[in-house]
Amino acid sequence: MKLLQLVFSVAWGFALLASSLASAATVEHTFQVQNKTIKRLCNERVIVAVNGKFPGPQINVREGDTVVVHLFNEAPYNITIHWHGVFQLFSAWADGPEYVTQCTISPGNNYTYRFKVTKQEGTLWWHAHASVLRATVHGAFIIHPRSGQFPFPKPYKQVPIILGDWYDGNVVDIEAQALATGAAPRVSDAFTINGLPGDLFNCSKNQTFKMKVKQGKTYMLRMVNAALNNHLFFKIANHNFTVVAVDAEYTDHYMTDIIVIAPGQTVDALFTANQPEGLYYMAASPYTVNVPTFDNTTTRGIVEYDCAPQSSSQPVMPSLPPPTDTPTAHKFYTNITSLVGGPHWVPVPLKGPLNQSFSSSMNNESFVIPKGRGFSMLEAFFKNVSGVYTADFPNNPPVTFDFTNQNITQGFGNFNSTIDRPKFNLVNPQIRNTIGGPVGGWAVIRFQANNPGGMVVHCHVEDHVAMGTRHGFEVENGPTPSTSLPPPPADLPRC
Repeated sequence: MKLLQLVFSVAWGFALLASSLASAATVEHTFQVQNKTIKRLCNERVIVAVNGKFPGPQINVREGDTVVVHLFNEAPYNITIHWHGVFQLFSAWADGPEYVTQCTISPGNNYTYRFKVTKQEGTLWWHAHASVLRATVHGAFIIHPRSGQFPFPKPYKQVPIILGDWYDGNVVDIEAQALATGAAPRVSDAFTINGLPGDLFNCSKNQTFKMKVKQGKTYMLRMVNAALNNHLFFKIANHNFTVVAVDAEYTDHYMTDIIVIAPGQTVDALFTANQPEGLYYMAASPYTVNVPTFDNTTTRGIVEYDCAPQSSSQPVMPSLPPPTDTPTAHKFYTNITSLVGGPHWVPVPLKGPLNQSFSSSMNNESFVIPKGRGFSMLEAFFKNVSGVYTADFPNNPPVTFDFTNQNITQGFGNFNSTIDRPKFNLVNPQIRNTIGGPVGGWAVIRFQANNPGGMVVHCHVEDHVAMGTRHGFEVENGPTPSTSLPPPPADLPRC
C-alpha cells in the first residue's frame, strides 16, 4: 500500500508539472466599438463603449499566450486601442497610439491586434489611444502566472477595481471646446468605481459597487486608475492592504492603510476580511496640488461581509486625506520596491545612454501628432520615409535632468547630480510603466533599448497630453532579422 501511495504521489507530481508547462494558448476576442446610451447622475448620456460594456470587457491571459483582438469600429470617431504596459516585444504594430505606431481605425473599418505576452504577470489594462475616448473605452488586462502560482499565498478571490471618472457630457466635445478656446478643459463631475459613482451623488444609490466578502478570507484587488487626469487616494474603512505588485511587476510586500495611484497605473493589493461582520465603505478621492479647479468629489463602494447583521444599515466610512496631502502620496510612491529574484525580475541595467493657449512640453518642445502626413511614425521609421517626424529632440533641456522601465529615485525641486545621484536605488527599484512624479520635482528612470521601432513617451494626465507633453522615441533595429522590427500586418490601417 505504501508503494502504491508513492507511485500515485509521483504520478500526481508529474501531472502538476505537465500542467504548469502546458503549451501557450491563443486568446481571441472581438471588440465592437459602438455608441451606447447609459444613465449616470440622473442624466442619460451617449458614450463610446466596447461590446456595450462600461468599463469594457476584461481580458484574461497567461504569461506566454498570444492575444488576438478583432476590432470593428462602429462608433462615429476614429479610434485605436493601446495595451497599456504590455511589452510588445517585436510587435510594435499592435501597440496602438494614434499616428505613432498606427494610423487610426476610421468609422466602419476594422483592424486585428496580434501580440504575445511575455515575461509579465499581474494587472495591466487596455484603453483607447485616440482623442479622449479612453474616458469610457477601457478595461482590465490580467496576466495570470503560467504555473498558477503566485510568489505569495493564493488569494481566495481576485477582484478588479477600475477607478475612473465621469463627465456629464460628451468628452470629445468638451476637449474640442477647450482646444478651440485655449482654456483648460472642464473637470469631471464624479469619480467612479467599476463605472459606478456611488451613493454620494444624486440618483446614484443603486449605482454603487458592492463587494461581498467572507470573514477571514484574503482577497486581491486588481486596481487600475483609468481616470483622465487625477491621482487618487483609495481606502477601505478599518482594513489594511499589502501591496504585492505594481504595473504587472511583483514587489516586496508593502503594508499600508492607503493606496495612491496615478492615472495609468495599476496596483495589486491583498486585504483580509478580518474586521467584525458588517458594512464598510471603500472610497477614492483626488490627490492634486497647484490646480485651481479640480473634481473634489469622492466615489464610494461597499464591502459587505456575508453574515453582516441586518442592523448594519450604515457602512463605516474611511478617513481620506485632504487633496493636497503630498507627504502621504510621496511616501506611497517612493517606498515600494521590486521583488528581487521574483518571476521575470531583471537587475538594473548599469550601463546606457495673454491671449495665449495652455501648452505643455518636454525639453521645451511640444509634441504635435503627425496627422495628415500619410503615415504613422512607425511606418515612416520602417519604410524610411522623411517628413513625418523629426529626430531633433533637444539633447539639453532648459534645466538638466537625468534620462536614465526602473524608477530608481525621485524627488522635489531640480535634479542635482552631486546630491541626488547617491540616492539611486540600483538594487530593487520599483519597475513601472507609468510613474507618479512629484509636483515641481523629478524622477530618474533607467531602461534597456531592446525593442526596435517607434513609440511615444507621454504624460498620462490627459489634459497635458492634448497640450503637447509627449515625444516620439525611436529605437533602431539590431544587426539581425531577429533583432529588427518585422514588417507591418497586411490590414494595418491607412492614414
